[in-house]
Parts: sequence; structure tokens; C-alpha cells
Amino acid sequence: MHRTTRTVQEVLSRKAQPVISIAPDATVYAALGRLAAYDIGCLVVLDGERLCGIFSERDYARQVALLGRNSRDTAVRDIMTQRVLCVRPAHTIDDCMGLMTTRRVRHLPVVDHKRVVGLVSIGDVVHAVIADQRGLIEQLESYIHS
Repeated sequence: MHRTTRTVQEVLSRKAQPVISIAPDATVYAALGRLAAYDIGCLVVLDGERLCGIFSERDYARQVALLGRNSRDTAVRDIMTQRVLCVRPAHTIDDCMGLMTTRRVRHLPVVDHKRVVGLVSIGDVVHAVIADQRGLIEQLESYIHS
């Protein structure tokens, strides 16, 4: 299997969207509004500049909808995922794919010097792997035809 050496930094440099975040004391309802407004599935939860969790559609489904909580009365801090797996800009996409697969997560905050500088989603990882495979196929076709 072809391994990609593309780094998280390379993927982030191609993403146009900044990191979308929310404060831990915001309501779940406000967080859902941000997810919808940006058409995304996860928010980084920041207390100032400090990463304190992530809030995802999965958190909402399991911690609010299934438990009958009210999203207007529930704070993000009460249901967010607090133990967040993070990567650094120098990690490879293969590193991210391994973490996402073994730990069953779909989003990895990217942290550099204790500051969140990006967010890598499973979609970003899949797109990077496909692009690398396309490049490899083109190189092989060129080699064969020359």
C-alpha cells in the first residue's frame, strides 16, 4: 500500500475555512447554530485560546437528544468531548488516518505551541489520500508510456 508523506500543515494550507470555535459556557443550541451556519460537523471548544474540548454532532446525539436534555438550557461544557486527541502540523496524513481509525474519531485539532491552528477532518484525510494516489497513478502512467 502506498503511504502518504503529506503533512497536516500541507493540508491546512489548502483549506480556506478558519477554525470555527465556541466557548464552553455557550449553549448547545448556539453550538448547533454554528454547525449549521458553517455546514460543519464539529466545533473546537476554546476557553480563551486554551483548547478545552470539541463539540460534535455525535456529542449532541448521545448527550442531548438521547437523554432528553434541552439544547437551550445545556452548556457546551456539560456535553463536549473533553479528552481530545490532537496532532501537530508536522504529523503526516497517515498518522491522522491511523489515529482516526484506531480511536474512532472524525476530527483532530491541530495544535502548535499550545495554540489551535487548525482542524483536520476525516474528509480532509480522504481527499489527501486520493490526491496522492492520483499523483502516483499519473507518475506510473508516464513511466509506462515513456
